[in-house]
Amino acid sequence: MTDTATHLGMPAFPSAAREAVRDDVLRANLRHATHTIRDKRARAVAELEDWDRLRAAGKAVKDHTLRHLDRYLLQLEASVTAAGGTVHWAADAGEANRIVTDLVRATGEREVVKVKSMATQEIGLNEALEAAGIAAYETDLAELIVQLGHDRPSHILVPAIHRNRAEIRDIFRAEMGDWGRPAPDGLGDDPRELAEAARLHLREKFLRAKVAVSGANFMVAETGTMVVFESEGNGRMCLTLPETLISVVGIEKVVPTFRDLEIFLQTLPRSSTAERMNPYTTMWTGTSDGDGPSAFHLVLLDNGRTDTLADEVGRQALRCIRCSACLNVCPVYERAGGHAYGSVYPGPIGAILSPQLRGTGSEIDASLPYASTLCGACYEVCPVAIDIPEVLVHLRERVVQGGPVTRDGIRVRIRPAHGHTAERAAMRAARLLLDRPGALRAGERLLARARRLAPRRLPGPGRAWTDTRDLPPLPERSFRDWWATRERETSQ
Repeated sequence: MTDTATHLGMPAFPSAAREAVRDDVLRANLRHATHTIRDKRARAVAELEDWDRLRAAGKAVKDHTLRHLDRYLLQLEASVTAAGGTVHWAADAGEANRIVTDLVRATGEREVVKVKSMATQEIGLNEALEAAGIAAYETDLAELIVQLGHDRPSHILVPAIHRNRAEIRDIFRAEMGDWGRPAPDGLGDDPRELAEAARLHLREKFLRAKVAVSGANFMVAETGTMVVFESEGNGRMCLTLPETLISVVGIEKVVPTFRDLEIFLQTLPRSSTAERMNPYTTMWTGTSDGDGPSAFHLVLLDNGRTDTLADEVGRQALRCIRCSACLNVCPVYERAGGHAYGSVYPGPIGAILSPQLRGTGSEIDASLPYASTLCGACYEVCPVAIDIPEVLVHLRERVVQGGPVTRDGIRVRIRPAHGHTAERAAMRAARLLLDRPGALRAGERLLARARRLAPRRLPGPGRAWTDTRDLPPLPERSFRDWWATRERETSQ
């Protein structure tokens, strides 16, 4: 079973979140980490007087590219091929996994090292390789923690954000020996000790591996250049030492020119890690004799992106540069954590991206657009100005109306999600009432007289809304009657 399938087997967001908020350790870990990251980010962004212009420029580049994505992808393919690389096109997760598995098998190797990549998590590549008898080793520190702990990522930038250092120490002690070099005797929970243990554990894998798998933050159409941003140096080890490099990248990651990187080299580090400059920015173009991998393969992944592109409102989610700033300011993510979203893309961006890539046919995906207070904090911090609240409301409408969604590459309509029939009936009734002022006035007066009989909880389907909030008390008279009385008293 792939990672994607595992996520789709999860309960809807409200049920998963209800369990998560009961975990005091998880909430403390999330609160400390998200507050620390977002405060540092705010200071780093404030240093740039032209941040708003950079944000607008990033949005413009992404929107332009998406409008002409077919042209730039073909240009990218030609540039990569001319530079000595090979381009493969994957319509979905299954096709991408088959391509990568066949490429690894062709080398005769039975293990690969991996650079942190959300695209490969999205398609469940590690599980597909394991089923083919190929071991995939994560080399990003946080991803290593998740892999050794038989866990799932819970954050875009810091996948192990839900773990504290004592938990990490225990994972290293118990699991490292089964995956390679064991943890040092007496390993403590000091971050420097933990980092050194990971460094020693990974070094032997870097020196032995003949095949590496990566993603990319950006792809430059005019030159065929791949760009990876990282903070530890493990990515550079994977991208330079192995003989074969396979990069799995979503088709939306392309930018037209090398000059366009100027924008994102400023906005991505500050918005993600709160750094003025990214510690390790690795760029490579095809292959070169005697320098780096001798074989380079680029797997361009669709997996629902073309369908997302067809949605005029929802397509802005494809601007995302995976900085995770929206997660760190989201009050829902801070309390529920990333696992409740049932996707490798948690938080606000996951709430709009996953239902579009996977469709809203499952319980978990139909619930994700509702995993928000619509406070707008995510939009304010987004470095490419994705209006996440707008897309959330748009997707809620899709869920209530029952489609369209994508299944096996075919756009279909589904019946309204369970529980929304009553909501639709209530909205129709409200429309009829609001169109008739006389009936509305009579209803308001009737409710005012019967206010002492009003329940604190709604019956039937309405209980889901009042399980977590009280109904507001009914006033003694309607605003309309209060205003009429005020006008009469003022005129006397």
